[in-house]
Amino acid sequence: MSGFSTARQKMVDGQVRTNDVTDRRILDAMLTVPREVFVPASRQALAYLDLDLDVSEGGAKRFLIKPQLTGKLLQAAEIGEGDNVLVVGCATGYLAALTAKLARQVTAIETDSALVAKARDAFAALGLSNVSCKAAACAEGDASAAPYDVIVLNGATEVTPEGLFGQLREGGRLVGVSAESRPSRAMIVTRFHGEFGHRPLFDAAAPVLPGLERAAAFVF
Repeated sequence: MSGFSTARQKMVDGQVRTNDVTDRRILDAMLTVPREVFVPASRQALAYLDLDLDVSEGGAKRFLIKPQLTGKLLQAAEIGEGDNVLVVGCATGYLAALTAKLARQVTAIETDSALVAKARDAFAALGLSNVSCKAAACAEGDASAAPYDVIVLNGATEVTPEGLFGQLREGGRLVGVSAESRPSRAMIVTRFHGEFGHRPLFDAAAPVLPGLERAAAFVF
């Protein structure tokens, strides 16, 4: 086994399985998709550590969320093989690549056009033909490929993402971290009969996605 292959196995066994991720499809995807491909060369040694990994190279900070949180959110989303999925704030595309192993079609959006290019290069290098990436605001999603069976946030939101809710199919679900209050929690939002039900899943923390920050309060 190469060094990265060994680290990938240790990530799955030590960080993902031990946090109650039992879905075989997700575990297989995390064992198959090389996380280091989505990380700048100078930080590839950190690719499999239990941390939110900064993948930005200048400009605003952008992250791949922790592997254990990645696995738990994917498991909560219950992505089916025929599902159409939107990944919001994909950074360099790791979460979107995992999702492409689970779903029929994946659309990934990212605010930083340089990271969009990196994500596209990574998808091509891995031969992933059912995932695309485009530059778009996180709060706006991508209506052109809606409605979605699943929307996954690659990070946290401090506001209610109403624009994303409207892109869910009937029976669809959105998963991500809500930091609207403390403590922040992973949440699932499900659409039924035009209404949106919110259910907390577990305590979790993640970097807030650009455009989903709380408005700054005026202070005297």
